[in-house]
Amino acid sequence: MLYSTYKLTERSDPMKRRQASTLFLKAVLLLIGGVALAICIFALPEIAAMDARQHPETAYLQVPFLLAAYLFFMPFFIALYQTFRLLHSIDRGKAFSDVAVRALKTIKYCALTMITFIVLGELATIALIRGEDITHIITIGVLITFGSSVIALFAGLLQKLLAENELIV
Repeated sequence: MLYSTYKLTERSDPMKRRQASTLFLKAVLLLIGGVALAICIFALPEIAAMDARQHPETAYLQVPFLLAAYLFFMPFFIALYQTFRLLHSIDRGKAFSDVAVRALKTIKYCALTMITFIVLGELATIALIRGEDITHIITIGVLITFGSSVIALFAGLLQKLLAENELIV
């Protein structure tokens, strides 16, 4: 009796650990999404208004800046949602499914889209801002581009691995 209870507990324990780790990752995703949403709602309009007050000659760029920033955050939120879906399919034991492959493909494309937006934003910043120190803007852009590149690379690799493994299974 004691042996069979031990075997049952031993088999279910990895499942509980996997669900606990995906639950932790889901909580982290919700936290990241909440912070990004707070930045979109509170910080970005304040940054645009502050810049318009400091540089009245370029105040007309306030609305295009906000539109570009919100457009930039769209693939970010899509990637967060796809990551959440991927973790949900892992919880259900369908890590090697077509849903997981499509989620990774979408995450990869979202990361590549963000890289494109950042490069275009950096080029626009260099072209539009003259006579001011923009190294902090360039540095932030490079860091976000690096992070997005790593995410795109890993999502692409995992997508290929899961697609190949799906054919084998």
